Parts: sequence; structure tokens; C-alpha cells
Amino acid sequence: MSAETPAVSDGQFSRRRSQFRAWRGTRPFWAGLFVMLAGVPIAYFPYANLQIGHLTLAMATTAGAGSLIIGVLLVVLGFSLWFQKHVRTFAGVAAILLGLVSIPVSNLGGFLIGFLFALVGGAMAVSWAPGAPPADERAYEAPRGTGDAPEGNGDAPQGTDPDTTTLKPVVGEPNDLSGTSPANGANGRHSAG
Repeated sequence: MSAETPAVSDGQFSRRRSQFRAWRGTRPFWAGLFVMLAGVPIAYFPYANLQIGHLTLAMATTAGAGSLIIGVLLVVLGFSLWFQKHVRTFAGVAAILLGLVSIPVSNLGGFLIGFLFALVGGAMAVSWAPGAPPADERAYEAPRGTGDAPEGNGDAPQGTDPDTTTLKPVVGEPNDLSGTSPANGANGRHSAG
């Protein structure tokens, strides 16, 4: 192998897998999956007929439509957790409440399978927090000086004036406490007295 030999590029599968992992890491993926899995048994069992030998066991309930609505709503909430991550708190709380409502409505919440998936997925959605953005997406943060060097020593990003990064009180003018001038050092705070 010489220096002119081109590097072997990743295959299509490896590239798609890394893209999926990056996408999955920026949203509550597992919470959405559990909430979607919760909707399946809750919606399915009230309409299913089990065959035990020659015996047919019909599990249809009078609240079959309610079970179907709860199951479909849980699946929709799971997809919204995947594609609308900013609604994670609402979707998590709604999944927990729908899981609780499914206990009396649809055969003990899909024989407790859907109920448990809804509780775990909803709790994961509520507790999920986005991670820190990658280093290349972070905004430039100027390092703070220690106080030994004067202001404007090149710590500010290029193209900005270091004197306007921090508001200082205007010397010689009375403090305008109306809150309309943040440059006077009062920053909109009023004195009581």
C-alpha cells in the first residue's frame, strides 16, 4: 500500500447505520418505540379471537372502540416523539395517562403488556433531555480574561468590538430607571424607596 492508494470508503450499509445512530441520538428514540409498542396490544386484543383447540375465546369488549382509539393515539404519540422531539413532555405525560386509562377500558391495558410499555415509554420521554451539540456546531465562546490584561486584548471573536460585549454604566449621566436604557447600569431595576 502506497501513499497514493485511496482510502477505502465505508460501504452503503455502514454509512446508513451511522446516519441512523446520529439521528437516533438526537431524539427520545427508545421512548417513542416503547410508546408505539404499547399501542399495539391495547388496540389488538379487544378485537382478537383466540383459538384454544376447538374453543374460540372472543375477547371483544363493549369498549372496543375506546381501546382502538387509545392504541392509535399511543402509536401517534410514539411517532411524534421520533419526529417532533420538542413535544416530549406532553407526549410522555399523555402516554402515561392513556396507559392508565387502558386498564379499565381494554382488557387490563392489553393484558398489562401495553400498560407497562406505555408507562416505561412515557417515563423515558418525560425524563429525556437533549445532549450537548457537537463541537463544530457550538457557538464561539470567547475565553474570559483573568483581570490582569486590559479589555480588548483579542479575546472577542473577530469582527466584534470588545467594548460593546459588556454593558457598562454611563459616567456623568443620571440613572434612568425607566428600564428603557440598559446601558445605564440599572438594567430596568427600580429602587423602592
